[in-house]
Amino acid sequence: MEVAVQKKTIEVFEPAMCCSTGVCGPDVPQDLVTFSADVDWVRRNGAEVYRYNLASTPVAFTNRAEVLDFMKVSGSEGLPLVLVDGTIAMAGRYPDRSDLARWVGRPVPAPMVRSLPLTGAGAAGSSCCGGGECC
Repeated sequence: MEVAVQKKTIEVFEPAMCCSTGVCGPDVPQDLVTFSADVDWVRRNGAEVYRYNLASTPVAFTNRAEVLDFMKVSGSEGLPLVLVDGTIAMAGRYPDRSDLARWVGRPVPAPMVRSLPLTGAGAAGSSCCGGGECC
């Protein structure tokens, strides 16, 4: 008989941003891009993830006693605040994929390393102009 895996609920209470994920505008912070990709991954691997932005969903912050208490002590400077199944799991930074994997009971994924061939200025024996010597 197969044991049913209980779906985990991860809630992320984020500082005020211009859009719901922060992945918008001309200068997107890399940590938000990475976190958005990690959220997609953890959703595919057994979690419900809810993201609350202080600017667009302030009621989500005031309707939860633990979040409201946290905000009274730390203010928005302490965000993001992450709850897993209603328990505070992390504050002050976004979780990485290994944190998310641990919370949903999945193996920690191997780091993704891309090895791209160097061409042009970075390649061995080349210069910044692609030929013998630099200009």
